[in-house]
Amino acid sequence: MISYRRLFSAPGSAAFTVGSVTARLPMSMAGVSVVLMVSSSHGSYALAGAVSATGLAAVVVLAPRIARLVDRHGQARVAVPAAAACAAWWVVLALCTRYGAPAWALFAAYAAAGCGPNAGGMARARWAHLYRDDAAARHAANSFEQVADEACFVLGPVLAVFLATAVAPEAALLVAAALLVAGTLVLAGQRRTEPPPAPRTAGRPVPLLRSARLRAVMAVFACTGLVFGSMEVVTIAWSDAAGHRSAAGVLLALNAAGSAVAGLAFGLFRPAGRPVNRFVAGVAAMAVLMTLPLLAGDPVTLAVCLFAAGAGTAPTMVSGMTLVQELAPAGRLNEAMTWAVTGILAGISGGAALGGWAVGHHGAGRGYLVPAAAGAAALLTALCTLVLPRRGPRAPSRARTPGGAGGPRPGAAAGFMPPVAVLPFPPAPGERVGTAQWFLPEGEGPRPGAHYCS
Repeated sequence: MISYRRLFSAPGSAAFTVGSVTARLPMSMAGVSVVLMVSSSHGSYALAGAVSATGLAAVVVLAPRIARLVDRHGQARVAVPAAAACAAWWVVLALCTRYGAPAWALFAAYAAAGCGPNAGGMARARWAHLYRDDAAARHAANSFEQVADEACFVLGPVLAVFLATAVAPEAALLVAAALLVAGTLVLAGQRRTEPPPAPRTAGRPVPLLRSARLRAVMAVFACTGLVFGSMEVVTIAWSDAAGHRSAAGVLLALNAAGSAVAGLAFGLFRPAGRPVNRFVAGVAAMAVLMTLPLLAGDPVTLAVCLFAAGAGTAPTMVSGMTLVQELAPAGRLNEAMTWAVTGILAGISGGAALGGWAVGHHGAGRGYLVPAAAGAAALLTALCTLVLPRRGPRAPSRARTPGGAGGPRPGAAAGFMPPVAVLPFPPAPGERVGTAQWFLPEGEGPRPGAHYCS
C-alpha cells in the first residue's frame, strides 16, 4: 500500500497543494455565482444561463492555449498574469451587473474571463515532475488530486450560494476573484517544485490532437462529462418532483463523496497493469454503476444508489489522467491535461442540456436514463478507440533504406506505410526510442544514413 504521508514528504508539496486547491475552488464557484448574480440583476434565468454557457465555451477555446504557454515559459511566468486577468474580468462582470450594463457587456466580460489557468493541471504536472521515477507515487498523487477536485466541486457552489444570498449577489464572484489570485500566487511561489519550461524547438509544435490516443481519451472524457452534467440536473429535478427540493444538494454531495472515498482507496494500492487497461476497466465499472439510480423509488434509496454510483468516477478519472500523462510529449504535459479537462467541460455543458430535455419530455423518473446512456457511450467509445485498434492485424515492422535491397523503389509506394519518424542515427536491433520499438530485418545491421521506421 502507498502512504499519502510519504507523498507529502517532498519539500514544498504541501504548500503548492494548498495553493492549487485554493485556486481551484473559485472555478467551481464561478458558474453558480454568475447565474445567481445575472438572474438577480436582470430577472432572467435564460440570460444568466446564456452568459454562463458563453464563459464555458471561452474556457474550452482559451484554456489549452494558456496551458501551452505554461509549458513553454513556466508556471510562475504565465499563471500569475493569467489569473490576474481572469479575476479582473470577473470584477468587471460584477460591476456590470451591479450598475445595469447592457447584456452584450455581460457576455463580453465573462468570455474574456476564460483566460484563467488550470490550477489542477499545474498541480498534477508538479507531482509528475517530483515523482517522475516513481509510478506508484504518481498514481497516489493523481488519486489525491481527483479527491481535491471532488471537494472543490462540492464546496464551491455551496460557498457561492451562501455569499450571493447572505451578503450580496456580486459577493460570490468577488470572493472567487480574490481566492483565484491568492491561490495562484501561493502555487507559483513554490519554485522548487515547479517543472522546468520545455526547451524551445524549431518550427511550430505539432498539434496534440493529432494523437489518436489522446483524441480517444478526450472523447471518453467528454462522455464522462455528459454523465456529470446530466446527473446534476436530473437529481435536482427528481428531488423537486418528489417534494424534497432541499435534498438535492445532499444527494449530489453523497455522489461526490462516493467518488472521493473510492479515489482515496484507489490511490492507496499500487497500480497493476497498463494505464490504458485500468482506464477502460474504470469506464466499464462507471457504466454499470450509473444504472443504479434507475432502481431508486425514494430519497433514501436514491442516496445509497448515488453514493455507490459515484464510486466508479474517481478511479476512471485517475486512470485517465495517468494515461494522458503517459501520452503527453515531453514538455507539453499541462497542455495535454488541459485538453482532457476541456473534453469534460464540453460534456458537462451538453449533459446539462440533455438532462433538462429528458426531464421536460419524459419526467424526472426517467431522467436517469441520460447518465446511464452517457456511461454506456463512454464505454463504447473506449472499446472502439482504445481496445479494438490494438487487437487489429498489424503488418510486421521493417526497416526502410532508400533504394536498398528489399526497400521500396521510387514510384512503387502503393500499399507501403511510410515511416512515422526518421532517426538521424541508426538504432540498435530492438532498441526503444521514445514510445516506439524499432526492429531491423533478420541478419541486417543498422547502416548510417538510412531511414528507419517503427
